[in-house]
Amino acid sequence: MNVPSRIAALRKTMVAHNIDAIIIPSSDPHQSEYIAEHWQERVWISGFTGSAGLVAVTKDHAGLWTDSRYFLQGEMELKGTGVELHKMLNQFGTPYIDFLAENLSKGSRVAVNGLMFSKAVVDTMKKSFAQSGIDLVYNLDLISEIWTNRPPLSDAPIFYHDEKFSGSTIADKFGQIRTTLKDNQADYHLITTLDDIAWTFNIRGNDVMYNPVSVAYAIVGKSDAHIFVNEKKLSDQVKKQFSKNNIKIYPNSEIVGFLNKMKESEYILVDTQLCNQTIYDAINGKIIQVNSIPKFLKAIKNGTEIGHIRDVMKKDGAALANTFYWLDQSLSSGQKINEVDVARKLAEHRSQQKFYQGESFGAIIGYNENGAIIHYHPEPETCKTIKPEGILLVDSGGQYSDGTTDITRTFTLSQPTEEQVKAYTLILKGMIALSMTKFPEGTTGGQLDTLARQFLWAEGMNYGHGTGHGVGFFLNVHEPPQGFTPLSSERSRTVQQPGMLTSNEPGYYKEGGFGMRIENLIITVKSEKPGFLEFETVTLYPLEHKLIDKSRLSKEEIAWINQYHKLVYAGCAPLLKGEIKTWFKDKCRKV
Repeated sequence: MNVPSRIAALRKTMVAHNIDAIIIPSSDPHQSEYIAEHWQERVWISGFTGSAGLVAVTKDHAGLWTDSRYFLQGEMELKGTGVELHKMLNQFGTPYIDFLAENLSKGSRVAVNGLMFSKAVVDTMKKSFAQSGIDLVYNLDLISEIWTNRPPLSDAPIFYHDEKFSGSTIADKFGQIRTTLKDNQADYHLITTLDDIAWTFNIRGNDVMYNPVSVAYAIVGKSDAHIFVNEKKLSDQVKKQFSKNNIKIYPNSEIVGFLNKMKESEYILVDTQLCNQTIYDAINGKIIQVNSIPKFLKAIKNGTEIGHIRDVMKKDGAALANTFYWLDQSLSSGQKINEVDVARKLAEHRSQQKFYQGESFGAIIGYNENGAIIHYHPEPETCKTIKPEGILLVDSGGQYSDGTTDITRTFTLSQPTEEQVKAYTLILKGMIALSMTKFPEGTTGGQLDTLARQFLWAEGMNYGHGTGHGVGFFLNVHEPPQGFTPLSSERSRTVQQPGMLTSNEPGYYKEGGFGMRIENLIITVKSEKPGFLEFETVTLYPLEHKLIDKSRLSKEEIAWINQYHKLVYAGCAPLLKGEIKTWFKDKCRKV
């Protein structure tokens, strides 16, 4: 079936269930960003493969709502599907609710799958639709009725993430969670997000592409713990650790029954922003609404993790050096290289590093105008051939047992234009400003975001994405709660704390021309002045000399670049050999 025939089949099912509209999110039962194939309902029904977006289908309209990061991609992928692109001002609004409220009559029924939406989102939708006399039905799974060849859930093995990497035992983490249980006079904490479960139980898996997690639910009690997972996938070491920590194992499907059997007198801590509606409705005990406890605990990296993060950046930088030396030599010798070739070579060189586990996301290799598509992903059939001219944006990352990386560099493959040099230099100034800042404890990501934009703003320029996101430790490359963004959200409201690992990635995008971004990962550390914090840059790879206008830089900015290049060479050069090492030394020269 193609997209139009799938939508036609869905509409027949809607009629059979007396449904006037259906909302299909980019989500799964665990509110994940990256979705296992089994749950990619929005991709299947619309053909749009971007990581953010939502589809609504009525009897006579099908629309996709997404934000500016995906406008160009949406326009390309939705051609001929009959699905109309609706452009959102940002990724946090709910204009699809307004659209349906305006286009449906009073008494209409809108369906959502309660497994795919959080309790908090369902409450918001119910309240909004009720104002227009529209009913929200959240106990139907219409997609499953028509998606007959749906991919099965993964049977990938689950392995133990050793304390030599994590720096913390399962017992340590249970102890932290149980402290919060005691503070709230609660009996249990329900954990529904896959990365929170992976962190809490020191497990990793391969159920979701790029994210080393496994499908599961978990409950941590005052003296026991329960995990709902396919037991056949557990390694012997995991089973041994679970037994040691009094963790009981159940099939994934038994989570509903377990919650049903809770005593009405028992209290359970639940994050309604993350717990799906179906699981929430199964709870028989008394619910106390809280933020996910592991979400905030895992955001603060411990000393062992921070030590590994510093080390992992050296080998990741060396892998990049090998790749970009190869690219430089290939283009110079007239070889035909395309965007996918670069992505594959990056993965190849990373795979040669110790403890490598895979990519942390699909590499974004954007040549010239493709670089202006913020989350562009090259495909073999449609990718561009890279010539020894123009601008190349490369955003990539690796998963290692000893850390997660995410780095963006922008290269000029010939003599750049004044416009390109200006844009890159303004981006660089913003990146340095955020890197160098010192700020009082209690400062939020929203307050800091402006530092990275100020020089672009002064020239009437901007970028349509946040300046930074949290990064996991051999976990999700996009990890809540912290980040840098001007939009009102958890990311902007979260206070920066020592031990947080966050990206610093301002950019500029000229539609139809080029895209530029510079991204380093930074760790929040205590400053020398009491009550103040600052950032330590841990990513190691040189900046692009040809794109830097030194006349626009202050003495402090020049000194920062030169000191950074010195650290880059010291960290990565011992892992390089021969001509590559000589080439790399030149890349790390002073500006």
